[in-house]
Amino acid sequence: MKLLRKGKVKEVYDLGEELLFVFTDNISVFDKIIPSTIPHKGEILCRTAAYWFRKISDEDIRNHFLRCEGKRMYVRKFRIVERGSKEDENFLVPLEFITRYYLAGSLYDRVRKGKLHYRELGFKTMPEYGERLPEPVFEITTKFEEYDRKVDINEAMEIGGISREEIEEIREIILRVDKIIEREVSRRGLIHVDGKKEIALGDSRQIHVVDTFGTMDEDRWWDLEEYNRGKIVELSKEFVRQYYRDIGYYDSLVAARERGMEEPPIPPLPDEMVEKVRDLYITMFERITGEKFIY
Repeated sequence: MKLLRKGKVKEVYDLGEELLFVFTDNISVFDKIIPSTIPHKGEILCRTAAYWFRKISDEDIRNHFLRCEGKRMYVRKFRIVERGSKEDENFLVPLEFITRYYLAGSLYDRVRKGKLHYRELGFKTMPEYGERLPEPVFEITTKFEEYDRKVDINEAMEIGGISREEIEEIREIILRVDKIIEREVSRRGLIHVDGKKEIALGDSRQIHVVDTFGTMDEDRWWDLEEYNRGKIVELSKEFVRQYYRDIGYYDSLVAARERGMEEPPIPPLPDEMVEKVRDLYITMFERITGEKFIY
């Protein structure tokens, strides 16, 4: 068993014909691993992702999932490359694909700071945080650079080794996946706000959904009932990001990055926050999947 890649929250091992994902209890925000672990988080992420892979398999959407055992997921193997090729097959596209359905997160920050005009999103007047977007926003970012960076279609084609037509097909498949997610979680009182997907090209460059998606780490969730009452209740890792904003760490980190200075180390979460985050992950596993988390 050879370690291929050690990410912020999971390790990837080469088993020959398959890959093994081992999900840790680590938690990361702002491209930083927090020096605190969240009990049961690894198993929750693994089982949540497995739930969605089974759902999209039922609807004939190709993916790499094979089986899940606790915090271990076995998947079909695709080659990892830093740059794709338009003549190649069976490789992980070195990009991340983000779909947004509500004005939140970094998209809201860009609008608020004037880096993106709200009319470009289809709004006629300045929207408020949390408003549903007139049309889904589809964005592409780098995957293997030090920090994720948004790229346009032309650069995505160059880095990913994919055509414009393949990007459009990827977009349509991701929208299909997100419709499945929305259909399922709305029954359990959740709003799927936005999320990240990864893609591989298999034999004959057939598109496969890979890595993990629909979890607390890749996606943003709100409470549907509270939203309908006019209140946004964050039910995702945004809860942790907000903690670091509130204590001033995020501003210090951004300032250091903008000035090219040494980044401040991220402080650990206090014990009470670790308990809150653990409880949130367990509760969200049950609300996302409709299954009971027994440990």
